[in-house]
Amino acid sequence: MDDAPNSEHFTLTPIGHVVSDYPDKFGIPRQPGLAPAADARLVLTAPYNDPLAVRGLEDFSHLWLSFIFHQSPERWSPLVRPPRLGGNKKVGVFASRSTHRPNRLGLSLVRLVGIDTQHGVTLQLQGCDLVSGTPVIDIKPYLPWAESEPNALAGFAPETPPLMDVTFHPAALDTLAQRQDSATLLALIEQVLSQDPRPAYKQKDRDSERLYGVRLRDVDVKFCPRQNGEATTLEVMAIEPYAEQ
Repeated sequence: MDDAPNSEHFTLTPIGHVVSDYPDKFGIPRQPGLAPAADARLVLTAPYNDPLAVRGLEDFSHLWLSFIFHQSPERWSPLVRPPRLGGNKKVGVFASRSTHRPNRLGLSLVRLVGIDTQHGVTLQLQGCDLVSGTPVIDIKPYLPWAESEPNALAGFAPETPPLMDVTFHPAALDTLAQRQDSATLLALIEQVLSQDPRPAYKQKDRDSERLYGVRLRDVDVKFCPRQNGEATTLEVMAIEPYAEQ
C-alpha cells in the first residue's frame, strides 16, 4: 500500500527578509551566535506584517528562523565536504549543515532584542548568521527546556571551533576611531575573523601571506595571515569603504 501524499510539491512563501551586517556570503560565521556583535533586522512583508502575528513574541529571548539559502545553487549532492573536516573529507549531506540541500532550507537560532510595529513589523536580532536579503519562511520561539539537550552527540563537530588571534594594523585602528560605530564594528570584525573565514584548504598554507577581504556593514575589511612559529594570526591591514561593482 502506498502511503505517500497525493502532492509531491509544496509552495513556500517568504514572510519577510533579513537585513544584516553581512552584505556578502564570504566571512559569515558558519553557525549562529558565534558573532554576537552581528546585528540584523527581519522585516516582515504583507500580509504577515500584521502586529497581531507577533503578539506575545516579546516574552521570548531567542527565535528559530526557517529560511532559504537563496544564494546557493539549485542543486544538491548526497556527499559534501564540511569545512570543519578541513574541506577534504566527505559526509552525507543529511549529516551536515551544508547549504547544498535538496530544498535549500536552513534553520538559524537568533537572539530577539526588539520588536518595532510602527510601520508593519520589524524584529531586531543579534548573533544572526544570514546574508542580507535572505528570505525567511517561518518564525518559532525557542524553548530551552524542550530544545536544549546537554547529553546530545555532535558527530564531527563536538566542540566550539577554536578561535584565532586577530590583530589590527595602526592604520586600521585609525580608520575605526573615526566611525560612530567603532566599538561595535571592531567587535564584529574580531568575532568574524577569529572564526578564520578563509577556505579550509588555504588555512593549511603556512607560507602564504595573501591579502583577503571580507565585507561587513558598509566596509571592506582587508586582512592577512601572519605566521609566528606554529601559530597563525590574522592581521587587519585596512578598513575601506565598500565600492559598489
